[in-house]
Amino acid sequence: MAAHAAEPQPVIPPMPERTPKALREAIAEHTPELLPDFDAHWKWAIADAYDLGPVPAFMARWWGEYAIARDPKLDAHVRDLEHRAAYECTDTAEAKALLEEAAKIHYRVRELEPGE
Repeated sequence: MAAHAAEPQPVIPPMPERTPKALREAIAEHTPELLPDFDAHWKWAIADAYDLGPVPAFMARWWGEYAIARDPKLDAHVRDLEHRAAYECTDTAEAKALLEEAAKIHYRVRELEPGE
């Protein structure tokens, strides 16, 4: 019987520098499916603004989106939690627990530092 090599684990890219430009470059390279929404949100919220006040909130949102999307297993897990809460749960307490678990993950990944 031939031995099969273990499937290699996908390499999760590190978090970029915490700047809009670096984050956009990382999204374009590793999670290009997010790029149209990132660019549209940038144009709507930041590009035409006379005040850079919204930049921290923009970065917090997209930092978390990229942090989850760059890890296929984590992305699938979060999407599964949200899907089950929205479409499969008939018990509101169970749906709330699933959404709270997803929210904790969203919150936790926002704390990642560049290089992690």
